[in-house]
Amino acid sequence: MIADPDVQKRKQTRQRRDYLYRRALLLRDAEISEKRAKLRASLASGKPLDPSISGDKALRKDYQYDESAADLSINEQLDLDDEYAQLSGIVDPRVLVTTSRDPSARLSAFAKEIRLFLPTSVRLNRGNLILPDLVKSAQSAGLSDIVLLHEHRGTPTALTLSHFPHGPTISFSLHNVVLRHDIPGSVRGTVSESYPHLIFDGFTSPLGKRIAKILKHVFPPREAITSKNKMGNRVVTFKNIDDSIEVRHHVFVRTGYDSVELAEVGPRMTMRPFEIRGGTLENKDGDVEWHLSQYTRTAKKKNYL
Repeated sequence: MIADPDVQKRKQTRQRRDYLYRRALLLRDAEISEKRAKLRASLASGKPLDPSISGDKALRKDYQYDESAADLSINEQLDLDDEYAQLSGIVDPRVLVTTSRDPSARLSAFAKEIRLFLPTSVRLNRGNLILPDLVKSAQSAGLSDIVLLHEHRGTPTALTLSHFPHGPTISFSLHNVVLRHDIPGSVRGTVSESYPHLIFDGFTSPLGKRIAKILKHVFPPREAITSKNKMGNRVVTFKNIDDSIEVRHHVFVRTGYDSVELAEVGPRMTMRPFEIRGGTLENKDGDVEWHLSQYTRTAKKKNYL
């Protein structure tokens, strides 16, 4: 039996609307929780309150009933019902890696390397598929994420990562992309597909932690180390330097009790985020959660991550 496309679209729209409604309720509760925490701190210290809080009669009236409630920040509230909470750590992500239409040989090679970079991913030759059909096929196949690679005259220039079924969709520009065989002294032969150790360094702001969460959920969680399941020897590093994320892929060999020897596998690249929005890849009307504002006077002086 073939499902009616209109019925599927209405179902996805309803699910997305319900999800946004739940998040709106969480944001409202988190805002009240933060105000309650400031009110409690003010009563304890005797310092004057912000007028927006002191003038909130409903907050002061309900405070005696809310006094025992835990004060959660907005980020902590959203973590209770974020996009990854349901299956995180339970089911391995299934990521689809594909390219823009009519890719060059270099972009196709880069897509193959990204497929090996993400151990539970699959690669698709896109052909003439348009974005709505591509997303529909990925969702019907039970995939969790899609990675779309773009190029300009044979050079990979952008990467878009979208999570199913409700987003988010994050876009990066790519710089200094070096493929495996172009890295001097890189490891040759078959690439290990063991689950890697992940290192995230320099993601300190709420936006940085948000991006780190999106990136880490395209990798499967590492299993516990037992006698049958030895520790893997792959390491993937994401290091934030002035809002540029340096990505490196290494394997290591223990050379002593407390020493290891690293060998770079590749690919090597620099990623710069420029937009996060709700919804999936084909949904251009999703709410923009964050976007890079380059054309402001202080843009070059400010670090976002």
